[in-house]
Amino acid sequence: MTQKVTESLNTNSLKIDEMSSFGIVSLMLEEDRAIEQGVKNALPQVAKAVDLIVEKWMQGARVFVVGAGTSGRLGVLDAVELGPTFSVEEGRWVGLVAGGKEAMWEPLEQHEDDENVVVRELDGYSFGEKDVVIGISASGSTPYSVAAIKYAKELRATAISISCNHDTISSEWSDCGIEVVVGPEVIRGSTRLKAGTAQKIVLNMISTATMIRLGKVYQNQMVDMQLINKKLVKRAEQTLMELVDVSESEAQALMVKSNRNLKAAIFIGVTGTDLETALIHLDKANGHLKNAMMNYLKD
Repeated sequence: MTQKVTESLNTNSLKIDEMSSFGIVSLMLEEDRAIEQGVKNALPQVAKAVDLIVEKWMQGARVFVVGAGTSGRLGVLDAVELGPTFSVEEGRWVGLVAGGKEAMWEPLEQHEDDENVVVRELDGYSFGEKDVVIGISASGSTPYSVAAIKYAKELRATAISISCNHDTISSEWSDCGIEVVVGPEVIRGSTRLKAGTAQKIVLNMISTATMIRLGKVYQNQMVDMQLINKKLVKRAEQTLMELVDVSESEAQALMVKSNRNLKAAIFIGVTGTDLETALIHLDKANGHLKNAMMNYLKD
């Protein structure tokens, strides 16, 4: 059997235990250069994953990001950010890590072999054909994530995988197998390093590109964030000032007029209409701000 890249020996770091601190971190940085090429090679599959999710999302799908250890923690980290950043409803983009919530804080990697547990967890969410699983594992063969992918396929749901090896079983079972091969780690098998960084990059790409495609970004600004603290309210006002070219007081007035709905405030400010008109056109455009404004201007 061919040895997994993620478990192979890195000949560049054979004397890392004799190096100075500067030598160690310099070598780690040099090794990290492989990440860019690994991600670049996988970009067609990353883009395919985004297209699959957008298509299913428009039909009401939920996304479940499933992994063990570092991979699972990274999936949870990315998932929980989507609520405040893009107003993704709770339960719509869910991170599941082997061992449950405690595994975010405790080393519970022994649960990565829990094939039946992940199926029960997905069942607990009434996971079905319309949903999406993203199974993450550096090796591409971790039982917890592979079981989730296989279960998704049994139910005719969409399965996407992210791994750091060639020709993995995860890819074999997936509708879209993303293989980000970044070479052996400086510490043999320690996939929280290059593999973990590569997976984090790909997860960010998938979730962010999906949100952009869904219209939760206007130009390059977050326009669907939850205004849950003073910093974010201030950011919303600044966004209005820049996009609509108004003063701070005018931006604050637009926020009042729109009931603190930033998309609606931008629509009102750009088109000179009212909240009712903004909400009607945003609804017709499935919340896509730029499309809503373009459609209004065509009418």
